[in-house]
Amino acid sequence: MIFIVVKYQVKPEYTDTFLDSVAEFTSATRAEEGNLWFEWSRSVEDPNGFVLVEAFKDGAGEAHVTSEHFAAGLESMRPLLAATPQIVSRQIEGEGWDEMGELQVA
Repeated sequence: MIFIVVKYQVKPEYTDTFLDSVAEFTSATRAEEGNLWFEWSRSVEDPNGFVLVEAFKDGAGEAHVTSEHFAAGLESMRPLLAATPQIVSRQIEGEGWDEMGELQVA
């Protein structure tokens, strides 16, 4: 699978409405064939920081980045951002989350 984490620095005046602004992009991406997850989180350390964790089945990433909603989503985000997003994108084995071996809960 392709595992991606993206950190976004949002302009302070858009922080409270950022998730609403990306809702259409989020819904369209989650509906893509091959999308495993697409989850937004807000940083607990930076009030203007958001993190996106996403994953796609092998071969599905190309369809994502060439889709119309991907291009539209990026353009709609551009004026809301204070900096270029930072990304980690890796091909890894598996198609989902594994249980943590070091911390088991009965």
